[in-house]
Parts: sequence; C-alpha cells; structure tokens
Amino acid sequence: EARASLAAFLLGASVSALPAALGSPAALLGSPGLRGRMAIALHGAGVNAALLLLYPRPLYKIAVRACFLGFAFGCGLLLSAGRSAWRHFGWYMCSLSLFHYSEYLVTAINNPRSLSLDSFLLNHSFEYNLAALSSWVEFTLEKILFPELKQITWLSTVGLLMVIFGDCLRKAAMLTAGSNFNHIVQNEKSDTHTLVTSGVYGWFRHPSYVGWFYWSIGTQVLLCNPICVVGYALASWRFFRERIEEEEITLIHFFGEEYLEYKRKVPSGLPFIKGVKVEL
Repeated sequence: EARASLAAFLLGASVSALPAALGSPAALLGSPGLRGRMAIALHGAGVNAALLLLYPRPLYKIAVRACFLGFAFGCGLLLSAGRSAWRHFGWYMCSLSLFHYSEYLVTAINNPRSLSLDSFLLNHSFEYNLAALSSWVEFTLEKILFPELKQITWLSTVGLLMVIFGDCLRKAAMLTAGSNFNHIVQNEKSDTHTLVTSGVYGWFRHPSYVGWFYWSIGTQVLLCNPICVVGYALASWRFFRERIEEEEITLIHFFGEEYLEYKRKVPSGLPFIKGVKVEL
C-alpha cells in the first residue's frame, strides 16, 4: 500500500512538469490559456487511466486518493511559480495535500495494522471539510474585494513557517510513538501499547495535537485570511481540549500512576489546556 500510494502521489505530482513539456512558462496555472487547460485535463485523465490499468480495485482506491493529492501538490507548485494573487494559494495547496498524504504514508510505515483509507484523513469530519471550504471562500472573496490583502508576502511566509513547524512536529510525534500512535482514540489497551515519554513527548504530552493545531492556524495565516485565522484558532482549541480530555481518561485507565506522574511533569503543549482534572 505504501509503495503504491507513493508511486501514485508522484505520478499525480508530475503535472508540475507540464510547463517544461509544453515549453511554457513555469506559471502555467497563473494564466493557462486553452492549451494549458487541455494539457492539465489530459494529464489528469491519463494518470487515472494508468492507475486503473496498473492496480486491482483495492489498491486503486488507495492509489487514486494518493494521486489526487499528488495532483493537487503539483498544481500548487505551478501556482507558486507565478506572481499572481494566487501564488500564496499555491503554497497552501502544497501544504494541504502534503499533510494529508504524509498522514497515510507515515501510518503505513509506522503502524500498518491500523492503516486504512481513513488514514488519509480526507473524510475527517463534516466540520473539517466545512472549515476548509470556508477558507477557500474567504480567500477568493477577499482576493476580489481587497486584492492587496493577499499580497502580504512576509505574513504568508510566517504562515508557511508555522505550517512546516506544525507538520514536522506532528510527524515526529507519529514516528516517535511508533505502533502506539493511532488516528482513533483506543478504548482497549493492546499487549504492545506502552507509554511514550521520550523525544518530542518529553516536550509536550500531546505533540501530534500541538503540531496539528499550529499547522491549521498557519494555513490561514499563509492565506492572509483574518476571519478564518480567528475561527480556526477557536475551533481547533475547542476540538483539541475535548480530544485531550477524552484521551487522557483512557491513558490514566491504561497506565495509572505512571501517566499521572508524566502529566505532572510535562505540559500538554496547547495554550490554556491542562487536560483532564484528576480528583485526589
């Protein structure tokens, strides 16, 4: 699954090579023209046909999702190469697609027993999809009404750095936790489940959530979306507060005093979130 997904992601991302193949400027998506649009459409159709021929249906379901994310990543690179108001949206597309694909790939390497199509996190929740759509709508409307707002490169660069930091921290947490990491809070302790307190878990009790929190806010700083920056910060904070409390109840049940001692020494990592309260 990991090899098939990686091959499909790279195949989708090869759309970024179209300017070289067509002898066109790198900013193909900035002002693609009919020739550019046809090339992009044909590339997408051709790649999908190749996947149908290469993989049986179970692997095709994986490959087509990875290819879609790779295609989005490649289109993001093409947008990033331009000087239009969509340049920073290209950075965002690269960040978003790479985040979701790497969730699957790291899970495949780290904990293959828990691997599924849901590991892409593309169907995380209705609220997550609504938040993404809201950010696209805000960017587009503000680009039309206040185009200068979308040209604050230093602010978008700060957002990009937040995105890189957040994603790297989350993936470091996943790799450090190994098979102990799961996208779904576990209610039963497996024989191999151990309490991880080393590496980034020595900095924060929930480094994967800390990474995701700053990654999500960073995407909106990158887009210079003032409304969604506030909305994402509040919604993410509330979500992770509830998720951490739920998870810590389970961890206390699993590890007892060992986890309580760890909880006393290491902060959650998220502002104003202390985790579940323990009555003594």
